[in-house]
Amino acid sequence: MSPPKVVLLLVILSTPLAWGQRNKKPPPQNPIDKIQNVANFDINKFAGKWYLLSVASECNYLKINNHRVEATLIQASASKNSQGAEILAVSTFRELDGICWEIKHAYQTNKIKGRFTIKGKGYMGQVDVVLGETDYQNYAILYYQRRNKITLKLYARKTKVTDDIYRKFDDHVNKQGIDLEYIYPFPAYGFCEQADQFHILNEVPR
Repeated sequence: MSPPKVVLLLVILSTPLAWGQRNKKPPPQNPIDKIQNVANFDINKFAGKWYLLSVASECNYLKINNHRVEATLIQASASKNSQGAEILAVSTFRELDGICWEIKHAYQTNKIKGRFTIKGKGYMGQVDVVLGETDYQNYAILYYQRRNKITLKLYARKTKVTDDIYRKFDDHVNKQGIDLEYIYPFPAYGFCEQADQFHILNEVPR
């Protein structure tokens, strides 16, 4: 049997550690991690043209400038980065001052299908993306997180979709606690699909 003084010393030494372990708070959960991604994501089925119909966001820029949004579409395709890893290559087309711009991004695939990371340059920083829902043929609902703020986007294969699809989008927005007044419709006309070489912005990391 250990002498009483030795036992007391062991108790004193172990108590702060045990107390610290019990009271150590787990790191806060990343908001995007709570989003359920679409099951069995198929990158080839998702490839192709998508029109941006609506954006849900509480960002101050959209609150002030939502009347200035322009028709926007994306062209997605399966590709590989310089290390040979599969990515979703996305080109966004939109007009600015009457000129069509193409902005290129690489949606880097994660271990969980349907989740991506965009590592932008400069001010953009990292953006986490989750494909929340899609049927591949008609609509897709994507979540974008930058600096722990969530934005939802509704894309469609055509410039018009059924009310049922809009209701699906509203449900996703409600679950994020975003008021429906912060859903902004995007123009369904005036799309551009090609930019000249002087108006291509390549945001793909090298």
